[in-house]
Amino acid sequence: MCGNASAATIEIGPTGDFRSAMQNLHAGDTLILDAGTYALTSYFELDLNGTSALPISIVAKAGTRPVIHFNGTSQNIVNFNANTFLVIDGIEFSGGSRGLRFIGGSDNIVRNCIVHDTAANAISANDSGQDYARFQFLHNEIYNTGDTGEGFYLGCNGDACRIHDSIVANNYIHDLDNASISQGDGIEIKKGSYANIVRDNVIRDVNYPGITMYDVNGHGAPNLIERNIVWNSHDSGIQITADAIVRNNIVLGAANNAFFSNNIDGGSASNLTIVNNTFLAPQGDGIRLNGVTGSVLIANNAIYAPNGEAMHASGTTSGVTLIANAGQGALNGVSGAFVNTGNIANDFAAASLSGAPPQNLKPKSVLLVGAGNAGDEPADDFDGASRSGHVDIGAYRAGGSPSWTIAPAFKMLDEIFSGTFEP
Repeated sequence: MCGNASAATIEIGPTGDFRSAMQNLHAGDTLILDAGTYALTSYFELDLNGTSALPISIVAKAGTRPVIHFNGTSQNIVNFNANTFLVIDGIEFSGGSRGLRFIGGSDNIVRNCIVHDTAANAISANDSGQDYARFQFLHNEIYNTGDTGEGFYLGCNGDACRIHDSIVANNYIHDLDNASISQGDGIEIKKGSYANIVRDNVIRDVNYPGITMYDVNGHGAPNLIERNIVWNSHDSGIQITADAIVRNNIVLGAANNAFFSNNIDGGSASNLTIVNNTFLAPQGDGIRLNGVTGSVLIANNAIYAPNGEAMHASGTTSGVTLIANAGQGALNGVSGAFVNTGNIANDFAAASLSGAPPQNLKPKSVLLVGAGNAGDEPADDFDGASRSGHVDIGAYRAGGSPSWTIAPAFKMLDEIFSGTFEP
């Protein structure tokens, strides 16, 4: 029992006193939920403190998908108050106002869960005055939210709280665009949050950008956004204010710009590295930077915006550096390395501006293959494949077939199938 004689494994079904069973867990305990629906009708809060050596786990029984459902919309499904070293694994959550609300805390993991049909956002960590450290949100499915409708709402407006050193990875977020949703970002990380990783997420059919992120406000390291795919956003695909590395992402069919940096909540476009992305923009601009105030590196990107501009920038644009980009569209406010003779049908294995799968975005023409700048290439590509020996433009390296076929589902890579996936 991990050296703790009091640690216990408890199994319970929906007819048992599951509320008390959850609320009375101690460091090292594991609670296994049997199949069935666990109904909630009133406020439910967990105040649980595990340790690094003895985390607390609430998990689904092997081979089952227990459902925790809040009847009505008067309360959130579950409120987590300053929990530490808590693991929630394999559970479906539905109904209620917000889905999972974290009020501070650290070292919590939510993985292999489903959160859907909430009256507001699905998962939030945005209570004023709180600090959220080392959270992990891994391989969860989120859909059919309401009101502001964010899949993940992390951090606070005006830097009133922040999340840091956390990861949002390999989630499937979709259908945040119903008539009841006023906003509907897939993943939103607010001002002041820092050193977070957003990786390998599949985001589609959202009202607001698939990924929205603000500046770190001087608190710590930049955020990293890599290997995500967004399609059918009714706004921009990815919107980042500042202080971020954006690499190996794909945006298809955004109603506005594929990538947008705007002056929001006191931040402005600066300290951005935008490399080896594939942006197909049928309507807006490929990359749009409003009110630049600092350095922005744009390198090795495949940008196709035949009905807009490949890149548009305003502000102090002397800080914008372009290296080895290619595709279609004009430049506005910036100059530099962009070859605009691209043809989407010729340059990729099987791509279109339709904004939805099927798509095979492996580069195949001389415009993209071998045309990148080696000094700015990431170590791997959208599939996690090594770029060693492949100095290509866009999210994929050239050659072979994609490891994962773009589809409305979780992104599955060889490293995930083999059990070696490291978030």
